[in-house]
Amino acid sequence: MAVANATIRAVNDLTARWAGVSEGGTVFSAAGVWPLLAFLADGATGRAREELAQALGVPAGRAAAAARELLATMAGVEGLDSALGLWSRRFVELREEWAAGLPAEAHGVLGGDLDADREALDAWAAERTDGAIERMPVTLGPDSSLVLATALALRTDWEVPFKGDLVPWRGRDRAGLSRTGPDLDGVAVARTAVGAVTEARVRGSAGVDVHLLLGDEELTPGQVLGTGVGILAGAVPAVPGSRLPLGAAGPGLRIDTVRTARPEPPSLALSTVGFTLDADHDLLAHPGLFGLATASDRAPGHFPGISPAPLALAEGRQSATATFGAEGFRAAAVTAYVMDWMGWEPAPEHESRRACARFDRPFGFLAVHRGTRLVLAAGWVTDPEPFREDDRQARDR
Repeated sequence: MAVANATIRAVNDLTARWAGVSEGGTVFSAAGVWPLLAFLADGATGRAREELAQALGVPAGRAAAAARELLATMAGVEGLDSALGLWSRRFVELREEWAAGLPAEAHGVLGGDLDADREALDAWAAERTDGAIERMPVTLGPDSSLVLATALALRTDWEVPFKGDLVPWRGRDRAGLSRTGPDLDGVAVARTAVGAVTEARVRGSAGVDVHLLLGDEELTPGQVLGTGVGILAGAVPAVPGSRLPLGAAGPGLRIDTVRTARPEPPSLALSTVGFTLDADHDLLAHPGLFGLATASDRAPGHFPGISPAPLALAEGRQSATATFGAEGFRAAAVTAYVMDWMGWEPAPEHESRRACARFDRPFGFLAVHRGTRLVLAAGWVTDPEPFREDDRQARDR
């Protein structure tokens, strides 16, 4: 089942809006949150339903079907494992129509023993992310009666690996990665009303690419990542490397002609840093972003389409991680909502065009499914991995 372009745009728009409220080094996955919001919208009523639909970017009546299409599409992405889970107390009677819209294997039981239930949820998170996320990000309490969660684990190896290098980063050496390849159009520059952004695409072997995004220094993370999402949607034009002028062509990007001993094709030298990011997000800290202003007011009765039980949204959180290394990219995210029961370089002879892109200050990234342009993970790098003496010895060998 192919997901509609409108749904892809809606998920990516949520990525851009989330980036706009993010601060510091972080990683997050709107693709992990969006299906949960869609299933909540399907069971919501009144103002809560309207707000969720507005945040989703699709009508509430279409939300569950769109979520199922999105989950089916993600299940078909090579290198991506995804899962949805639902756990409820035995006394919570679920609406048959709502529960039938979830994967048949998704439904589990909360037994009421908090330690046992927490252990089971943690085991699910760890198993579905291959150990990258060891715990379910939410906390169960005595009144916790329903948990709805997604898990994503993404693995892609680079078509062209990087070599270890040393990169200066704000006056300090960091563990760098560099490579040179013939694809000059692997880099592009977008110019917007607020500033310019350089985009470098690192192709993965499994159909998932990572787009590195470096903006003018005055741009915020939200503006840089939002521009990246706009490039994906075709809403923001980006000039490819082969059409850029010589000289300083964009943030961190310079294009020159070099003299070589023999004819050579154009080339792109890409220099960046390795990074590992971990982040925990309180999804109720920005209720308007996720359409939960009304739904999170702790009043029961917002979700009669899920259950006639007096359930109220108590907590929503996401734990996410991402690692960018010489061989590939790994990312994982577990997202969950809890509801409480409220009744309770030779001699120069020829010239060749060569671009050099350096990501040597804070930058953003988007992990993108190449076929659909769905953003699976996004983040902002501020503190890359340190350069160790072992790295220097390996580089010099």
